[in-house]
Amino acid sequence: MSSINYLTYNDNLISVTQPILLSSNRGLKFGDGIFESMKMQNHELMFSDLHADRIQAAAKFLKFEKYQLLDSYFLKQKTTELSKKNKLNGNSRFRLTVFRSNGGLYTPDTNRYEYILEVMPSTPTYELNTKGLIIDVYSELTKSINKLSQFKTTNALLFVMASIFKKERKLDDVILLNDAGFICESASSNIFVVYKNQIYTPPLSEGCVGGVMRSVVLKLAKENNIDIIEAQINPQILLEAEEVFLTNAALGIRWVMGYGRKRYFNEYSKLLSAKLNQL
Repeated sequence: MSSINYLTYNDNLISVTQPILLSSNRGLKFGDGIFESMKMQNHELMFSDLHADRIQAAAKFLKFEKYQLLDSYFLKQKTTELSKKNKLNGNSRFRLTVFRSNGGLYTPDTNRYEYILEVMPSTPTYELNTKGLIIDVYSELTKSINKLSQFKTTNALLFVMASIFKKERKLDDVILLNDAGFICESASSNIFVVYKNQIYTPPLSEGCVGGVMRSVVLKLAKENNIDIIEAQINPQILLEAEEVFLTNAALGIRWVMGYGRKRYFNEYSKLLSAKLNQL
């Protein structure tokens, strides 16, 4: 596997060992930023338009100046440049972090933004996991429902604490609930639940991230005459569901094998994963 020697910081390719952040960094001090995870396959950045739409929407909401520059062309240009610099084979995962420039306390001195783009090697396809995931529900903290809920922000303590819970219990992922007690998403993905042969997923109004792969799966299902209903999902349904699968832009579709003593099938996750790779 290739070693990663470079990242991009504000259009400059620099060594990953070079310090770049000051103590006044607003992403560090206030979580004043957003991030996006992306996948490149065979030198093509997958779903770049959808990623750009979400980044721009989040940056606009945070009142970043010139957020329109964070478009699909920018994403494709910068990811290709960084992949080549690290001599990768065109199959990579990226994380773009965009944060407000230094200055000010809660009230910022400026609305200019800066960014860091990181890369790591990845697989050439979206591979459906051969071993199903084991999950549980994380209920110690819940996710608030507001206009920020659909974005990936650098204020991610809920996901950190949920992931610590996951690690302590040797789980593969955990399900997050919203403030109303309904299923929201997992610590790393959007969630789909098959109950009585009908697929359900929480709507964005339930506080889940507006995931790019979520949008892709909804579109794939529609194109293949598979109905998916966006609705509130009570966590008790996990004990009766036939199938549960998770989606994110980096890993595609992953099927869940078990929740407690409950065991699931993977019929729809196999079908939709095959359709995804046909893209």
